[in-house]
Amino acid sequence: MRSFKARSLSRIIIGVSTLAIASVPCVALAQDAPADEVPAEEEVLVTGIRASLREAVDIKRNSNGVVDAISAEDIGKFPDTNLAESLQRITGVSIDRSNGEGQFVTVRGFGPEFNLVTLNGRYMPTSSLGDGASAPSSRSFDFANLAAEGVAAVEVYKTGRAAIPSGGIGSSINIRTPRPLDRPGMRGSISAKAVLDSSMNEDQEITPEVSGIFSSTFGADDTFGILVTGSYQKRKASNNYGTVGWRDGYLGSENNWGSLAQPGDPRAANIENRPEANDVYQVAQNASYNLEDIDRERINGQLVLQVRPADSLTATVDYTYSRNKVEVRNSNVGIWFNHNDTSSAWTDGPIAGPLFYSEAFTATERKDLSYSGSLTANQSENKSFGANLEWEAPGGVNVQLDYHHSTAESKPTNDYGTSVSVGNAVFGVATQTINFEDDLPIIGYTMHPGIDPLDRSLITPTGNAFRNAYFKDSIDQAQLRGHYDHDGGFLDSLDFGVSYSENSIRSAYGFVQNETWSGAGPASDIPDDIFSLVSLPDKFQGVSGSDNPAMIQNFYSFDFERMVGLIEDLYQTCSDPQTGTAAPGTCLADYTVDRRTTEKTLAPYLQFSGVFEAFGNSGHLVAGLRYETTVIDSQALVPIPVGTSWDAANEFYIAYSDQSDFSRFKGTYDNWLPAIDFDISPMRDVKLRASYSHTITRADYASLQGGLTLDSQFRIAFGTGSRGNPALLPYKSKNIDLSAEWYYAPESYFSVGFFHKNVSNFISQDRITENAFQLRTVANGPRYQAAVAAGAATTPCGIRQYIFTNYPGSTAPTGVDPAGCITGKIFALPEDPLVPFQINTPVNSDQTAKLYGWEFALQHSFWDTGFGTILNYTLVRGDATYDNTQPSSVTQFALPGLSDSANAVLYYDKNGLQARVAWNWREQFLSGTGANPFYVEDYWQIDASASYEFVPGLTAFVEGINLTGESRRGHLRSDNNVSFAAPGYARYSAGVRFNF
Repeated sequence: MRSFKARSLSRIIIGVSTLAIASVPCVALAQDAPADEVPAEEEVLVTGIRASLREAVDIKRNSNGVVDAISAEDIGKFPDTNLAESLQRITGVSIDRSNGEGQFVTVRGFGPEFNLVTLNGRYMPTSSLGDGASAPSSRSFDFANLAAEGVAAVEVYKTGRAAIPSGGIGSSINIRTPRPLDRPGMRGSISAKAVLDSSMNEDQEITPEVSGIFSSTFGADDTFGILVTGSYQKRKASNNYGTVGWRDGYLGSENNWGSLAQPGDPRAANIENRPEANDVYQVAQNASYNLEDIDRERINGQLVLQVRPADSLTATVDYTYSRNKVEVRNSNVGIWFNHNDTSSAWTDGPIAGPLFYSEAFTATERKDLSYSGSLTANQSENKSFGANLEWEAPGGVNVQLDYHHSTAESKPTNDYGTSVSVGNAVFGVATQTINFEDDLPIIGYTMHPGIDPLDRSLITPTGNAFRNAYFKDSIDQAQLRGHYDHDGGFLDSLDFGVSYSENSIRSAYGFVQNETWSGAGPASDIPDDIFSLVSLPDKFQGVSGSDNPAMIQNFYSFDFERMVGLIEDLYQTCSDPQTGTAAPGTCLADYTVDRRTTEKTLAPYLQFSGVFEAFGNSGHLVAGLRYETTVIDSQALVPIPVGTSWDAANEFYIAYSDQSDFSRFKGTYDNWLPAIDFDISPMRDVKLRASYSHTITRADYASLQGGLTLDSQFRIAFGTGSRGNPALLPYKSKNIDLSAEWYYAPESYFSVGFFHKNVSNFISQDRITENAFQLRTVANGPRYQAAVAAGAATTPCGIRQYIFTNYPGSTAPTGVDPAGCITGKIFALPEDPLVPFQINTPVNSDQTAKLYGWEFALQHSFWDTGFGTILNYTLVRGDATYDNTQPSSVTQFALPGLSDSANAVLYYDKNGLQARVAWNWREQFLSGTGANPFYVEDYWQIDASASYEFVPGLTAFVEGINLTGESRRGHLRSDNNVSFAAPGYARYSAGVRFNF
């Protein structure tokens, strides 16, 4: 137990709990009243959860505006080891999970792109490589990169403030780290934890987490201070999921690949309850079961030096470092559909979902069963150097000069690339089927007689892709901030300042790809011992359908690095000049996309605070105005296409020259951002609040890039591509917040809040059809038409065989497949028709969206029993929703992320024992839009923790995450259009912590 003055305590902790969960407004975290203003008789004894929550109530009650927070109960003791998992306990905040761990946050229905994250009030760069399949472009901050042990508090500003950096429509989230002079003397904490993740497919391995923090001040008057934090986390886990890829179905057309058989076609008899003319439906394109093994290592550290040569002058220098290294190995078995001899059954419209979809093949078609694998191995590294000089000038004036240089960089950690995939196959599938009546898609197949899919000698290497991505975000920011306290009268204080920031982003991408899907070489080239048999049903326990005997039971995984070495030696998969160029001795492809964008922003602001008397209590008015002007300079390295080729069936590819060229565009915009906060207390224990503000969120980096990029693969009808637009305006929201709060006991309150947002400048895609780079296509050209006229379309080897035979000068044969058909490339010629490309360009839409919602929060302590509860519920509604009944040809505007969410927590804190159980729920939400919507279904999980302080300073604790192992699922238009289904697993940890 420790004794502190109550107001001094607010400088140190804004309590929540051992894994605290609360809505804790704290607008004045950095501006508490001096300790000498607090009478000595207010000294209180604090310990554990209840004392923390009592302080939280005081801060909530005395704050201006809507600001929630979660803070460390003590130095080095943040509620969770993952900041995102702590933030989800706040009313209105929900999270997106990756690999079973919190990664991104959504606030009041606005997803990660709409929330700004700062570190100690400074813009924080962020970097990630996404799925590694394209150039990175996200502004979303990945909370998985940052450990929580060195964090003092995380503040969530839900309403705009003139003095707060702009960039978040949903919220501005400020991560505060501790400072040694805030707590004079020597103190520290050491913690060691053992973690067991029950998701691991192989042996259940226990991994370590170690953290420590040391803070000390020196000199007679505590003139100097040093603080060092460090943490190391090693985690092993698995993530298994079934997934289905979809393409739009077409009614009334016989020429669209993926359409169901038309009336009159003999195959139409195989369709049960065929979708009607006005129904919308989607046809399965491919499906697979994926087993992922994850190895993550995270290192964080911070060094802070402070000196206070005089009572009025404090200088601070800090350096923050984090590195998150993640390796994911994927093994999968899957099928692809050719949409020929198909059978299916459907639910009723207007959104028809499949009950099953199957296809049969002849022996000569050599249909493949895919045994594939991938390796994703990357690291994200953040570095931040900052310097701050604070002067308490005479006359109640405080002036701060702050500067920082911060970088975030993500890149691959091996010689293969960011995301590398290698395909193998066994040829000879007779039938393949997906059943959609369970949560898990049930994938099954049969082989033609004499073909054993578990015969290693039949496994043949097929296609492969080596993707190389890079992302770096660098920010330089200088801020001058001033604060003036006024004694007496309506004027209480003035805040004023100016900020200048320069944000430089580089996003690059390249790939080496081989589309030899009919087989790169004979199966005998690959030794049998490279493959290992893997069982499937036991990897999906807990998901409906995993016990279905029709499900694929086994498949072969393989030694990934050994396989890559073999196919490089045998087939030159990386070094073949026909498929691309990789760095010498590696499979790291040269960058063909290289985007470089610089944003320069100047932002002065002025904020006024007033105080008045009403109903015998104090009321407050805070009004401010922030002006921002931003200049964008964007360059893009554009690969120069030189021709196209027809490589297989419906697969056409663009060939590029060895040279690329930079194109450059500029844009500028400015914004006036007003903000007003008002509160009044009509009764002693009741507070009413009202706020109005304007906030903005800037466009993602891909939308701002200059240059035209074409997708390397196109179909017989058209190609696709994209062009950026640096002149895009930021999203802009006009916000209204109202709330009422009743503080009926020292540790208890009830609050209800209403929020409304009117958002404009949404970014939509304008599709333009044009003939880019004068590229031409074999399709429907003179050679193609000659083949059709000769009847080649009805022959076994088709039009391609005819062109290979009769026009050898414009082809590059690579071999003959088992059916006797020539394989290889057919090159486009000048007399062939131009390729129509559909180019997507981002533009600011004139559409607006209105979003509103309610937030309810209850915090209640059950007298002196030690028990208490925290309950909150957020309801979110909006007028921009997706209409699933409209076909994909109809462009729609919708807001992703909108969903209700809730938390229920029961805690106990007495006699050295602390425990809590937390239930977190999020309703189904729209996760993405485009030609088709993507939904993540309802999800909830239960977490629990307990700790006991055996002797003063020594505590043992246990924690459990997702104790019931709840599974997750996503779908497209229909519930039957499953996108992914994944089992959930519990994660356990136990450890000890020593404070001194």
